[in-house]
Amino acid sequence: MKKAFKILGIILLVIIFISSFFFLWKKAQPKKMYYGIEVPKIDTLEKKTVATGKVEPRDEVAIKPQITGIIEEIYKEAGQSVKAGEVIAKIKVIPEMANLSNADSRVRLAQIALDQFKSEFERQKKLYNTGVVSKEEFEKSEATYQRYVEELDNAKDNLEIIKSGISKKGNAYSTTQIRSTVSGMILDVPVKVGNSVIQSNNFNDGTTIATVANMNDMIFRGNIDETDVGRVKEGMPLVLTLGAVQGTKFDAILEYISPKGKEENGANLFEIKAAMVVPDSVFVRAGYSANAEIVLNRKANILTIPESTIEFVKDTAFVYLLTSNDAVDQTFDKKQIQVGLSDGIRIEVVSGLNKDDKLRGNIVDKK
Repeated sequence: MKKAFKILGIILLVIIFISSFFFLWKKAQPKKMYYGIEVPKIDTLEKKTVATGKVEPRDEVAIKPQITGIIEEIYKEAGQSVKAGEVIAKIKVIPEMANLSNADSRVRLAQIALDQFKSEFERQKKLYNTGVVSKEEFEKSEATYQRYVEELDNAKDNLEIIKSGISKKGNAYSTTQIRSTVSGMILDVPVKVGNSVIQSNNFNDGTTIATVANMNDMIFRGNIDETDVGRVKEGMPLVLTLGAVQGTKFDAILEYISPKGKEENGANLFEIKAAMVVPDSVFVRAGYSANAEIVLNRKANILTIPESTIEFVKDTAFVYLLTSNDAVDQTFDKKQIQVGLSDGIRIEVVSGLNKDDKLRGNIVDKK
């Protein structure tokens, strides 16, 4: 009985040994790979670069006051359209006491001078009517009298301007009324009623009352990397994609490339501008972020293959041509080819292949 158990144990050990040996041998065998098959096809390839930026009006005009004061009324708000000459806001003038005092003094002096000469002019007029004074002397006296009258009127107008910013003679041209200098849409009104504003002069830009722009003349302003700037030129077409306007692409024409780059995050970027074509059915707001696709090179009706089928050894390109294909095994021959333009997915075959060849693709199964 013991002998039978001993023999059974030996048989089990032999079976375990043989099974382990077979398992290890099977595992050590090379695995066969099964590849997908790709075929060349006639296609069109485009080499593109992408510039990031934003859309904005070509010209934004800042409307500034010509007089210092306080905003009394605002007649327009952002988003409304205005025409050149239309009033946007009204300013209340706060006169300086020194200027007010000088203007008031000028009025009094002009009045005194006029009153003093008026009596003289009346005497000259009576003498002229009686024939004592010649016509020439009377005309001189009359001209002097008119000059004093004009000086008094000017002094009064100056006083009114200092007080309220408006004169009787030039009411239509009052600087207290802030008018738009161009026609377009108001993009922003950064002031409120009660805000103090400063006039625009040679020493100060002045306070911006409103920003006006023509929203029918939009441009793309963005940056392009120095590796691509040498391959673009004015007049090239662009395709714009706006993040805020999904599903719509806009055409544009490159108008400007900056001659000087600027460094941002370690990269040298060059500013570009492109005139944008906006359909009437779409409203594009200023400041939308946008991406511009620029076609650097394009070839049509060329033989192409997936770039993943190529094996590069230094500067030489190779592909694997299918020579045998069955359910058990595949065989390939390595062949050198010459390639050209690539869009990152497909690549042009200049020579070495024809459209009937079959190429080794990616691994699709393991057996």
